[in-house]
Amino acid sequence: MIMHDKFLWLTGGVVTLLLIASITGWLLGLRVKTESGRAVIDNLNARVRAWWVMVAIFAVASLLGKLATIIMFSFISFFTLREFLTLTPTRASDHRALSLAFFIFIPVQYYLIGLEWYALFSIFIPVYGFLLLPSLSALNQDPEHFLERCAKIQWGIMLTIYCISHVPALLLLDIPGYSGQNALLLFYLLLVVQMSDVLQYVFGKIFGKTKIAPVVSPSKTVEGFIGGGVGATLIGASMWWITPFTLLQAAGMAFVTVLMGFLGGLVLSAVKRSLGAKDWGTMIEGHGGMMDRMDSVSFAAPIFFHLTRYFFAV
Repeated sequence: MIMHDKFLWLTGGVVTLLLIASITGWLLGLRVKTESGRAVIDNLNARVRAWWVMVAIFAVASLLGKLATIIMFSFISFFTLREFLTLTPTRASDHRALSLAFFIFIPVQYYLIGLEWYALFSIFIPVYGFLLLPSLSALNQDPEHFLERCAKIQWGIMLTIYCISHVPALLLLDIPGYSGQNALLLFYLLLVVQMSDVLQYVFGKIFGKTKIAPVVSPSKTVEGFIGGGVGATLIGASMWWITPFTLLQAAGMAFVTVLMGFLGGLVLSAVKRSLGAKDWGTMIEGHGGMMDRMDSVSFAAPIFFHLTRYFFAV
């Protein structure tokens, strides 16, 4: 099956799932009686509507090709970094470093992906960014809370630029027998991560009793994690035909992706709680901010990329 056919089948499957979810949400909305139940259904329907928009944007970017996909993710990094830094106050002496992050690091990181320059892409931010940003802040001679301020900026850049950029970086991998199909790996990664989030939310609402970390993330339960994780792993395994993986390899990759996505959501929830915030923003209806959708991806993408590169690429 060629790339075009696989993409059409995959898109058709996702659209079918969204149609089922939309109809189910509408029917549940007709039957719910309590205020708490109404709130849950309204939130679920808002999430489904947002998913229609996000899937449409990603499908269009994929059809337009590599450049459009890279540009789309560069904007995602821009918006997630803006949300992160909005909740982590900085000082005037940090503005030079912040300008460098937004207007140099984002375009350069994604430009390196476009050039397929893996050697520099992989170290540009962890090495050069790590050393340069605090140096610029230090030159402004403002030592108050210096370590804390630098840590916030570097955390934000690593999560929102470096980690997220590993999604479109999948396009630069040279995988034997898989030429011209790398865009399907992006779809695979994002679908597994987001299906895991959705299924953990659903299983948690229906069966959730045992809290995993109630202070950090009250909504995450053992039942939700197991049910959602198993479901997303099975979905990932069932999509082996769009990947360079065998059925068992696809299940293993999906399991690692689910686990890392869960840890990403948990860690970023801890960061939000430490800042006294419920969501990173209000950009996406029913989901909060862009970072609320990309928190799991930021942890899953680098691991998925490097496992794929190490075991399947040349």
